[in-house]
Amino acid sequence: MEMKELSSILQQNGIVGAGGAGFPTYAKLDERAETIILNCAECEPLLRLHRQLLEKYAQEIVETFHMMGQAVGAKEVVIGIKKAYKKTIEALNEVIGDYPEVRLGLLNEVYPAGDEVVLIYEVTGKVVRPGGLPIESGVAVFNVETVYNVYRALNQETPVVDKLVSVVAEVENPVTVRVPIGTTIEEVVRLAGGVTTKDPVYFIGGPMMGFIGSGSQPVTKTTNAVLVLPEDHLIIQKKRRKSSIDLKRAAACCCQCTMCTDLCPRNRLGHPIEPHLFMRAATCKDLQEPNIFINTMFCSSCGLCEMYSCMQGLSPRSLMAEYKAGLRANGIKPPQGVVPKPVGEEREYRKVPMERLMARLDLTKYDREAPLDEFAVPVRKVKILLSQHIGAPASAVVKRGDKVARGHLIAEPAKGLSVGIHASIDGIVSDVNEKYIIIETQEGRAGNE
Repeated sequence: MEMKELSSILQQNGIVGAGGAGFPTYAKLDERAETIILNCAECEPLLRLHRQLLEKYAQEIVETFHMMGQAVGAKEVVIGIKKAYKKTIEALNEVIGDYPEVRLGLLNEVYPAGDEVVLIYEVTGKVVRPGGLPIESGVAVFNVETVYNVYRALNQETPVVDKLVSVVAEVENPVTVRVPIGTTIEEVVRLAGGVTTKDPVYFIGGPMMGFIGSGSQPVTKTTNAVLVLPEDHLIIQKKRRKSSIDLKRAAACCCQCTMCTDLCPRNRLGHPIEPHLFMRAATCKDLQEPNIFINTMFCSSCGLCEMYSCMQGLSPRSLMAEYKAGLRANGIKPPQGVVPKPVGEEREYRKVPMERLMARLDLTKYDREAPLDEFAVPVRKVKILLSQHIGAPASAVVKRGDKVARGHLIAEPAKGLSVGIHASIDGIVSDVNEKYIIIETQEGRAGNE
């Protein structure tokens, strides 16, 4: 298939990165990509979605990824996967023999192995420049579920209407389920057999880079997991701290031990991000070296500095994120042309083992199987956001009262970077505005009345 045709299919079927920021997949198809990488590093603790999906659909995903490589003219197709995922590797080894350009890029069980820049270095030896895009190094990275969605679009004519979500931690039966886009988090959690803590907090995403959500918010194309945690859990307490207090604590406690910088994954790849210098400059209001603040824009927000490295329990990541937002709000962009320093030998000894990270975060007790269950989940009402990805929101093409079927286009791609949005259930449009579309089944409408 030619790249132009494939790109159009992906855009019309609403395919975006099924995790992270949700970058529209069609925009990643680029003839400069000499290497394409399938990311099965399962970056965050407790998450199993990608390895489960790749094990079950190894043939379909590898075949589709091979086709995508042909479309862009890639010379090499790499599946980045951790050595610990033995069952998934076995499934892949039964398939990849038919595709000479496909190889496995085996990774250690460390965090954050799934960070795009880290993954590229581990499997190709290339360092993406600070602030740069992988394609500048001739590389494009794709999520496992994203490629499976490409397979469904091409072979089953199914747009993105549902999402795989892992529900783990304080639940009766941890599980990975497929639910319609727009399903509430509360309904998703119910599928795990109920909550096992008195004051549950729904943490959306992984424990390192996720956020505190609510039971009423809808599942989007990038919702990977829901961690149900007790209100007094370390992770929840850290997320709820105020930056003003964090700054005062840093002024009182930061001893400039440099551990946050020593273990920073981007710093280890030569990027000019030095959290310890930022903490000193920010707390002392020292503006003599402005690059210390500007270089925060190279931070990936992986969270290692504040969730693992700092012995004082300070929050470099959160404070840097606030500064980054302020810089962007004032029109400041990351510096261009910054050349990374050579990668030092010490990097190999400063990787953070996932087992130790989970112990530090008090998550080891939640490390249980969450089996993949793809049975259809009946949902009476969905709230589908028109902006679920980087770029411009889609434009609604339905109105209140319209009857729609699952897979029906309800919002067209806008000009610029955008993809289509589709109905995730059969029903009637009960509300539509510039932010979302609500669809209800007949049973849902009767219940409301």
